Amino acid sequence: MKDITLGYAFCGSFCTIDKSLEALKELADAGYKIKPIMSQIVYTTDTRFGKAEDLKNQVTTLCGSEIIHDIKDAEPIGPKNLLDIIVVAPCTGNTIAKIALGITDTPVTMAVKAHLRNNKPVVLAIATNDALGASCKNIGLLHNTNNIFFTPYGQDDPHSKNNSLISDFSLIPKTVEYALNGKQIQPVII
Repeated sequence: MKDITLGYAFCGSFCTIDKSLEALKELADAGYKIKPIMSQIVYTTDTRFGKAEDLKNQVTTLCGSEIIHDIKDAEPIGPKNLLDIIVVAPCTGNTIAKIALGITDTPVTMAVKAHLRNNKPVVLAIATNDALGASCKNIGLLHNTNNIFFTPYGQDDPHSKNNSLISDFSLIPKTVEYALNGKQIQPVII
């Protein structure tokens, strides 16, 4: 794994950041060289789940690398062929829609777009309350897109949030292994 450079991107599903950090730590412990990426919202926003500065410090310590947090710094990922794979965890409904429709107005979506131009894998670990609603068509589009792989997901609270889906973040490392070999881990829906 020491020869694999992995981009690890965070989007604004703040309630799942701790689970994402556990997966990031597992990937770092496995020997991946990790380049962290954050949306502007995650990079700057304090929430009831934690302070942005604490998260940034934790991520840079884990990765041993500065965080890409603006579009200008994400764009060279493609032309300079900087990464072997990108993980977006959590991947919100907003980010799913933007990736599906080719919108590159955040550091995360620019990183994904720039990386996909090199025909390399992107792993999405979705976490969105509208996955079975407004985001469903975009998830479907991405399931049919080359080099997009999903961390297995399921309903997290079907009675209170019937449209909500969340990935099993503990399966991110295994999903990365499969994606690096061009395969989707199965089953996708758990």
